[in-house]
Amino acid sequence: MPVAEGAIVRPVTLADEAAWRHHWAGYLKFYEVDLAPDVTDGLWARLHDPAMPMFALVAEFEGKVVGFVHGVVHYNTWGLRPICYLEDLYVDADVRGQRLGQKLIDAMIEKVKAEDWGRLYWHTSAINRSARILYDRYTPADMMVRYTLRY
Repeated sequence: MPVAEGAIVRPVTLADEAAWRHHWAGYLKFYEVDLAPDVTDGLWARLHDPAMPMFALVAEFEGKVVGFVHGVVHYNTWGLRPICYLEDLYVDADVRGQRLGQKLIDAMIEKVKAEDWGRLYWHTSAINRSARILYDRYTPADMMVRYTLRY
């Protein structure tokens, strides 16, 4: 498997807005989701608000932002330390297969350890085969089933 030599993962900055929005649109298209523009605007704002328990990291390759990962930090009922939910992970189709998704997850793991959070977890679509191949390298899927109510 080729490796994106020289790729870095770093916190998102305000200067990344156009690239982030481009990749966010690609992510939404992949999941066949259409969000109102104010939802995307609100997410972008929350990612830069230190009072919000959210953050984003971006993958940069050959001078361009080519992907992102979003995290949400929260407490839970089964431990004393906060935990981190990896909510969104996306790498541009043009550079997939070069371990950039792995670099983004590895950076999340480093952040979780550095912040002394108790756990990193995520979920994906059962039919997202390429993502599941990557995720299975880290840990097997558990037996949880998700239920969602929308209002």
